[in-house]
Amino acid sequence: MNDNRERPEQSEDLEEMLQRLWPEVRRRHLYPELPLPRFDKSGSPVGMEIRNKQIILNVDYIEAMAQLLPVETILEALLDHGVSHYTCCPWDLATHLRLYARAKKILGDNDLARTAADLFMDVVADTHAVRERQSSLPQLYRSGARTPLEEVIFSLYEEIWGVDLGGKRNQDAVKRLVAIPYLDKRRWLASLTRFIRGIRPLLEETKSSSPDEQTRMGRHGFQQYAPEEIEQALREFARDADSPEEFAEVLEYLQNELESPCDKSGEDMGHGAGSPVEANRLYYMKLAENYALPLRKMPLKDSGHLHPHSHRPWEVCQPFQDLDPWSSFGKYLPGITQIWERREGLIYGKKEKTPNCLVIIDSSGSMVDPRSQLSYAVLGGGCAADAYLRHDASVAVYNFSDAPAGGREYLSFTRSRPLIYKVLCRYFGGGTALDVDEVTSVALEDDPDIFLITDMQITNLDQTVSRFSRLKNRVTAVHVGKKSGALRFIKASVKNKNISVFGVNDTNDIPRIVLGSVRNYLALE
Repeated sequence: MNDNRERPEQSEDLEEMLQRLWPEVRRRHLYPELPLPRFDKSGSPVGMEIRNKQIILNVDYIEAMAQLLPVETILEALLDHGVSHYTCCPWDLATHLRLYARAKKILGDNDLARTAADLFMDVVADTHAVRERQSSLPQLYRSGARTPLEEVIFSLYEEIWGVDLGGKRNQDAVKRLVAIPYLDKRRWLASLTRFIRGIRPLLEETKSSSPDEQTRMGRHGFQQYAPEEIEQALREFARDADSPEEFAEVLEYLQNELESPCDKSGEDMGHGAGSPVEANRLYYMKLAENYALPLRKMPLKDSGHLHPHSHRPWEVCQPFQDLDPWSSFGKYLPGITQIWERREGLIYGKKEKTPNCLVIIDSSGSMVDPRSQLSYAVLGGGCAADAYLRHDASVAVYNFSDAPAGGREYLSFTRSRPLIYKVLCRYFGGGTALDVDEVTSVALEDDPDIFLITDMQITNLDQTVSRFSRLKNRVTAVHVGKKSGALRFIKASVKNKNISVFGVNDTNDIPRIVLGSVRNYLALE
């Protein structure tokens, strides 16, 4: 009973101590924009609620360690650790994802990768706090029981911090870890690789342990990042990922911790279900955002109407209708009476309606499967769709393989990004033939701009070229490799200036070519 009565008083003392220590900790860390931390009775010894940028301190851990150390020392050390994670490593979700993805690529196991990335971030954050901010973390780490993995990490700290943590020196285990430049952010991915190689045997030994037994400061969660941070991080991670598969694997593992981001219309982008198809769609959506074109500003033009702009003194030779009696004291005298000087106004010019866009994409067996490799055809189609959507236009997608035999999917004009990318990412993998009548009927609907992306191995190419040459639509045909069929399209483009044909040997040129055509079509800056 006595213990229960003392806990509120002790908690109140902790609050007062926190109020006193927090300004000094912020000063040492150059005044980060963080609110006053709060206490809780669950979770890691110290955590970060990223959404509110608030550090959370575990009261139970503090009370347990208070048997060994002064409470003030414990609080300072935990605060230094939490602030250093915010100001130094991982800094943001994009960095966190990169480190985890690299660890996953090396270790192949999700949980081991999570532990390895957490340990590496702890080493970086703690080293930054001790060497750059004069932290009391060494006092905290001298106390308490240690796991074999912690013995190695603390032996590393003794070497790079130049302090005695009172543990068993393990020179053999740390000799490959000492030379790693932990504070060089530009080399973190390479440093993490070297770090994992040095501790891999110990990591595998602790695989069955709980996260709290593996790392003293606990696991660093992904679930607390704000939606806008998730948007930016996924955009950067899509750009850095080696393949759609890597992106999908990471997203599938973290699906329960990351809120599903939404596009500008508020639609769920669809990675909450965690299926590879949904993650694949999200990969190309976020990757295409890195290629976004700037929007054209609506120009101003003369209105053709004069309006009163300013006053000037009236002269006898000037007309009476522009006199302003209210500012002339009712007197009509040269030099005293005021007259309005009129100027022509400026108005926004009438903006021409942006045409809709029809993306025709080849997903036959000769094209790259967008689920396993980066498909520049899908990315190019996504870039075109994204540019038109940003100009308030609608986009239709015609994905085909052997269309007459049923190997095709058509999405009518829409502004839904998730639906557009869903059809763009569909892969049939069969033969190559267009349903010319169906495509023509879509092309005649409101005269959309057309983007055709194919390797030109279309079995009914002659019929396709003939029909396209009679269209009034602006057509951009992008073909992969040097195919004889492309020459027929080129000949058609000579006769019909609305058709532009681009051949690419390097498929990563496709987004650039597509966006170049979009820029010309929409007269973008």
